[in-house]
Parts: sequence; structure tokens; C-alpha cells
Amino acid sequence: MHEFVTICIMAAALGMDAFSVALGMGMLKLSGKQIFRIGLTIGLFHVAMPLAGMAVGKWLSGHFDVIATYIGGGLLLIIGVQMALNAFSDHEAEGLKPAGWGLLLFAVGVSLDSFSAGLSFGILGTEMYVTVGMIGAMSMVMSWIGLIVGSHFQKFLGAYGELLGGLVLIGFGLKIMLPL
Repeated sequence: MHEFVTICIMAAALGMDAFSVALGMGMLKLSGKQIFRIGLTIGLFHVAMPLAGMAVGKWLSGHFDVIATYIGGGLLLIIGVQMALNAFSDHEAEGLKPAGWGLLLFAVGVSLDSFSAGLSFGILGTEMYVTVGMIGAMSMVMSWIGLIVGSHFQKFLGAYGELLGGLVLIGFGLKIMLPL
């Protein structure tokens, strides 16, 4: 029971991280289909990344944490800067979109912290299917909530909403890369 509570708390923490980042992404003009696809992709990556972390194990944890931090933060910075720059553009941006490769890069950036969590769970020997299932489900639901809330803010803020969303992603990218 203690292990299950620990897994639930960790899944909630990873889900809140996904929520806050999805809140910024939700400021883009997204359809319901896009919101569903983005949340599902984030949830799947929050299953795959802890699985990979568990598989890699203890011997790599000391080296990969720093690299994962900078990759994840860098991806969020790139997407955030692009959103902020395109907020007042008259034409559709041709950069990273929450579809295709842009969606995959976004999902990787959001879920890299779950790789480190997977390393910890792998070292502790937690039940793999319960752990990754809980993390994936919580992150998917929290992403959907963040995307929906963000899209409602965007309706009120217009182009400023996309700028705000970009600034939120930049902030989280910097927070990840430069913990204070």
C-alpha cells in the first residue's frame, strides 16, 4: 500500500508538470481533435519514458539526468520562443506545430523528467505496469485539462494568449535548465 501511495504521488507530480506545460501549449488555436491527440501522445510518452528509465537502470542515472534536463528545457525553450515570435504574425508559422515531428518533440520535452523517475522506480524495484500505467494515465488527463484550460484563456486573450503561452513555455524551459 505504501508503494502505491508513492506511485500515486509521483504520477500526480509528473502530471502537474505536464498540465502546466500543456496550459501554455493550449494557448494555440487547437481543435478538440488536436487536444485529444496531444494529450494522448504525452500520456504515451509518459509510459515509454519511465519504462526506458527502468530498463536503463542505476548505472546510467548519474550521467543522463543532466543531459535530460538540458534537452527537455531546450525543447521547451525552442517551442516557446517560436510561439512568442509568431503570436502577432499574419501568416501561419511554418515551424514546430503540435503535430507530426513538432508534437513528438514537445512530448519528449514534457516527458523527459519521467525518464529520471523511471530510473528511481527501477532502482526501487516497483511494480512496472502499475507504475507506468499510473504515470501515463495521470499525465494524459492532466495534459488534456491543461490544453482545454489554455484554449479557453486563448479565446479571451487572442494573439496575446499565444504570446503568453510562449512565455510560459520559455519560463518552464528556463526553470528546467536553471533550477534555483
